[in-house]
Amino acid sequence: MDVVDAARYIAALAVVLGLLGLLALGARQGWLASFLSGVSRGALAGVKRERRMRVVETLVLDPRRRIVIVEIDGKEKALLLGASDETLLPHDERPTP
Repeated sequence: MDVVDAARYIAALAVVLGLLGLLALGARQGWLASFLSGVSRGALAGVKRERRMRVVETLVLDPRRRIVIVEIDGKEKALLLGASDETLLPHDERPTP
């Protein structure tokens, strides 16, 4: 084994360790998880899905309870969220414009 072969082995080891370090950094920062979730949703292929649900408004009643208005498929629902339970509140069904 001559000096050139040893230098190649050391350079290859440095590249592999550098790539492993970048992978660990990406996993720690959350980049890897967001990249993989984007791949599973088809974000890299340019597929853009329209969201069917969104939070319209929230109101904190006390430290344990809040009311959340969510829009699902053009209809608004009011939810009372507590520490241990969730309740769908009755209200008039008006589609949003």
